[in-house]
Amino acid sequence: MPDYYQNQQIVNQQKKSVTPEISLDRYKIKINDIVVDINIVMREDEATPKYIVSLTNISDTTKIILEKIRQEFISRIDIKELENIDESVDIRDKFQAEIRSLITRYFPSANEQTTNMLVNYIIQENLGLGKIEILLKDVFLEEIVINNHNEPVWVYHKKHGWLITNIKLVTESKIRHYATMIGRDVGKEITTLNPLMDAHLKTGDRVNATLYPISSKGNTITIRKFSTDPWTITKFIRDKTISVEAAAFIWFAVQNELSILVAGGTGSGKTSMLNVLSNFFPPNQRIISIEDTRELVLPMNLHWVPMETRLPNPEGKGEITMLDLLVNSLRMRPDRILVGEIRRQREAQVLLEAMHTGHSVYATIHANNAEEVVVRLTNPPIDIPKPMISSLSLILVQSRNRRTGKRRTLQLAEVTPTGDAKVIYQLNVAKDSLEKVSNSEYVLEKLKLYTGWNEAEINNDLQQKIKILNWMLANNIEDVNQIGLIMAKYYIGKLVLY
Repeated sequence: MPDYYQNQQIVNQQKKSVTPEISLDRYKIKINDIVVDINIVMREDEATPKYIVSLTNISDTTKIILEKIRQEFISRIDIKELENIDESVDIRDKFQAEIRSLITRYFPSANEQTTNMLVNYIIQENLGLGKIEILLKDVFLEEIVINNHNEPVWVYHKKHGWLITNIKLVTESKIRHYATMIGRDVGKEITTLNPLMDAHLKTGDRVNATLYPISSKGNTITIRKFSTDPWTITKFIRDKTISVEAAAFIWFAVQNELSILVAGGTGSGKTSMLNVLSNFFPPNQRIISIEDTRELVLPMNLHWVPMETRLPNPEGKGEITMLDLLVNSLRMRPDRILVGEIRRQREAQVLLEAMHTGHSVYATIHANNAEEVVVRLTNPPIDIPKPMISSLSLILVQSRNRRTGKRRTLQLAEVTPTGDAKVIYQLNVAKDSLEKVSNSEYVLEKLKLYTGWNEAEINNDLQQKIKILNWMLANNIEDVNQIGLIMAKYYIGKLVLY
């Protein structure tokens, strides 16, 4: 019987080895002269695609020698010295000379470029985040997740959704070491007594870490990548996240300083939409943004002051809350205020008071539709009187289809004088298109009041905005700073379409 099971296991392994693979995507990324091949494949016998990382310009023999160098380098490091290094000192710079001497000894004929590449490889593997740094350099990834040392690292890909990588951290202590190192760089710590940590990398990527036994399968690290190439209105339209008509309507509302609340679930694109709204800001106004971790990227030509909250230190001192920054921002003569997320009553009250005193406010909130936004705002813990919500003009709801990974604008609704939500645009899921389901009444009346225009003049302006948006699409204008310059020309009346 044992022979039968053993033979059957061999047969199963052989079957698995010949199971065809379909390549879904393939591309290369370069990190410090190290060329990395990314291959996304799907096997017929597996439910989730795989994200395969392979180094193309480092041979297997070289890797063996590099591992020997790595071990020798580790044996030379004084752990106490490492722990006592001042936070302002870059550990990588401190040990680079020592690593370079080891590389030169083992690879005496290597040229300068090859030596630099090998030095960077050793630094990345020993003083950095190892192969996680490769994932951080992939612009197509949004999320990097380490669940424990027993399973591979997971990533969320912009095109392909959740993928399993071929990267695995060998021990729980390695995961904990990475979390400690990340925290150290920004003055945070994660310990058995404080097993939860919110931090960020120096690149702006947001990090959450937990320690066993709080996370019962093992230590975890979740990294939400900071987008160096932010979402813009043309990218949203091209990606079918929003329609040109709805975008033009939002542009007109932003131009005339109407306040907008962006709602949606986790990962639905709320912050991305907040970034898109900022594309429409004029350059001669002061903008204050308030976030827990910097995610917004506004055009460079804007008068923008970004601010971040701060958690308390281990002694419980030094905390700066969203409310602290919000109250302070009103003393900074802002024309527009961007807020990462409304969570508490006092934050909502200050925001609505800011709207009443003539400030344009743009913020996000967790809610699945426009009606739910009103329910959330008017019930505990936020508990705002319903009539007070009327100072808000529009509710923009984002959604993500977890099956397909598509992010879409679900609803665009106006807020009535009674504080209710009236949907103007609604996503037709079957057709995958944002459709107009009713005419604006209350926002249109506000726009008539602020502009002095009649309905025909407003429609003409909307058609002009649609024309500009289509022109930007036709000319592949997607960069946030390019769009900022076009908006600046538009507002001063010098935009010419060729």
